[in-house]
Parts: sequence; structure tokens; C-alpha cells
Amino acid sequence: MPVLFARVARPKLPCRRGFFGVGTRRGKFDVDEQRIWAPWRLGYIAGEQVAGEKESAPPEPAAWLPQAEPSCFMCRAAASYERDTEARRQNQVVAVGEHVQVLLNRYPYTNGHLLIAPLRHVGQLVDLTDIEHLEAMHQLGQFTRLLSQLISAEGFNVGLNLGKVAGAGVPGHLHWHLVPRWQGDNNFMPTLAGTRVIPQSLDALWEGLVEAVKAEERKEP
Repeated sequence: MPVLFARVARPKLPCRRGFFGVGTRRGKFDVDEQRIWAPWRLGYIAGEQVAGEKESAPPEPAAWLPQAEPSCFMCRAAASYERDTEARRQNQVVAVGEHVQVLLNRYPYTNGHLLIAPLRHVGQLVDLTDIEHLEAMHQLGQFTRLLSQLISAEGFNVGLNLGKVAGAGVPGHLHWHLVPRWQGDNNFMPTLAGTRVIPQSLDALWEGLVEAVKAEERKEP
């Protein structure tokens, strides 16, 4: 099976930017980190066949939220669609609350890397309402538990990059990164080769998390 590489576009800098926008230097050379998508490995680990990701054009919203930015993928994910379930899958939306949504990161640092973002297109913490703050923290807490159960995450990095200079990919729409971690996940691949192996397809992870969210909702009185 061919190995697929997903590259993150980066400016030419004298050092490599890490997850929190902190430059790291590997000798005298800038190493552009790559990701090896190896979803077939999860089938081997779990003892079952896992389908690859489905590729399709992004759906066109039926209606945008007020003050949404069409070029923002989080605003696109928060829009309304005629075929809501299909659109959520294509936009990798795992859960949607009254004020906050949870998405998969298409260029994950590790398997299960999630983005927690307000539905509104807002770029500064001070501009969030108290309700948006509270719901975002609730979702962060809920998904640390779900990821621990679903993919046996042993720890987490939680980060928020405010502003382009701080490493924000979409500075106009703030979002928290929730990154699962495991003991020994910095093995020889990222350390020596600047490459991370992602053992599960985004589509398979999306299905697992959506089912976990539905199971949680069934438990609520």
C-alpha cells in the first residue's frame, strides 16, 4: 500500500516551528516535519479492517452564520447544510453545541488531534462571551475523557495560539488544540526523520468519536 504524505505549508525560517509556535532547531538545518498516513496499521492493531478516507469536494452551505468568513474552514463547518450529516462528515465536525464546535485537525500532530472552536468568527479571547468560554472548557474536558476511552490516550497537550505571530493558522477564528499523547510517542521517526506516523484515517476516527458522543447523549437524563 502506498504511503501518503501530508505536508503543512511553512515559511522558510531558520528554525522549525513546533505545535505552540516555538521554534526548534535541529543542528544547522530546518527540518520540515512530515506525516505518514498509515490507517491500515489501526486495523492490524485492532484486528479488523479499517476503510480508507473518502475524498470529495467540500459541500456548499445553505446558509452562513452572521459575520462568518467564507474562507475560514471553521466558519464553513459551522454553517447550515441541506444534508447536515454528510456535511459534518466532510467538514470533519465531531460535535456541535449551542456556541462551540469540535472538529478533527486535518493535519494532526498525533492521532486524535482535535480543534475546539466557537461557532462565531472571533479571534480574541476577550471577545468571547462567558457562555462560549464555559462551553469550550466543557468540551475540552469531555473530549479528554472520550479520547482516553476511545484511543487509550495517556495524556494531553491543550494549546491556544492567539495571533499570526504566535503561530495561529487562522488568526481570525480562535480555537483550542487538544492533542492526545502516549508514553514514548516521540520515537525515532519524529526525532530523527522529522516524520510522524498517524495510524488511523480521519474518517475512521470521525466515526468513532461521533458514536462516542451519541453514546454520551443517550446516558443523559
